[in-house]
Amino acid sequence: MTDLFHLTEDNPLPQNAAGGFFTTRDGKKIRYGVFAAVTRPLQGTVVLLTGRNECIEKYFETIRDLADRGFGVAILDWRGQGDSSRLLRDRQRGYVRSFRDYTRDLEQFFEEVVLPDCRGPYYILAHSTGAVIALLASPSMVNRVRRMVLLAPFLEVPDLPVSIAMVRRVCAIFCALGLGWLYAALGPRPKVPPPFEVNKVTSDPERYRRNAGIYEAWPQLALGGPTIRWLKAAAAAAHAVSDPDFMARIRVPMLIVAAGADRVVSTKAVEAYARKLRVGSLLMIDGAQHEILQEKDIYREQLLAAFDAFIPGTGDAP
Repeated sequence: MTDLFHLTEDNPLPQNAAGGFFTTRDGKKIRYGVFAAVTRPLQGTVVLLTGRNECIEKYFETIRDLADRGFGVAILDWRGQGDSSRLLRDRQRGYVRSFRDYTRDLEQFFEEVVLPDCRGPYYILAHSTGAVIALLASPSMVNRVRRMVLLAPFLEVPDLPVSIAMVRRVCAIFCALGLGWLYAALGPRPKVPPPFEVNKVTSDPERYRRNAGIYEAWPQLALGGPTIRWLKAAAAAAHAVSDPDFMARIRVPMLIVAAGADRVVSTKAVEAYARKLRVGSLLMIDGAQHEILQEKDIYREQLLAAFDAFIPGTGDAP
């Protein structure tokens, strides 16, 4: 499996690793990994959904945490990032046509890998963009997934001077002009990682350096900023999952976790969304930045304790 996964000295491969690639119905190759539990009793499988510009390797620590709890883990690199097929000639540009492409890939992952090869029951643990994809897919997951834990879903950008609807409309104009491939923010990934002091995702210097080291050692996994087309797709997905009729159709119990010091997504929007869900509850982790699973232990342990209390649950969401 060492030829499928990319290791660094401080980020070793979890036990019981397997995986490969599946080919989507539109011809994209998607890398995935499956990791069996290392303790008993067996609790089922957690489908772990990463955020934008993330890869399987970034979640090795979390995979070990889950395996130690008796869970198997199934995880994939979204199309356009990690070691899955890139969608533009310039591999650095974060691009997707529609978030529905992500949900179709997730559904195919369930059909071809998770359901036949992984032990049930099934749960979802999803971060940021992955959390929005989980929400978008939730109506089709009601008979597959018992519960979801969604971390800092990317519903709005904090302190944005215009609404997410306006962002979608402006991006649509650029896409209609054939400019969807342009960067919407950030540009190519810098060859030298930004210093820890300027990062907006974690207050843990060691985990920040470990994650930066993955991309330094394996630059083919890295991704630059999002394109205008990706931002349009993200805004459209946020609009779709926030529609009251859509929210009323969500039947999978879910715990939504907000990071109190998040500077990437709007914590206020996450809180408001959780309060409107009929089957959702909210946990606020004060002081945590956006990537809670990559945060200091004081924040990360709060999340894992909440996970342990919520999954594997069999009753109604708290």
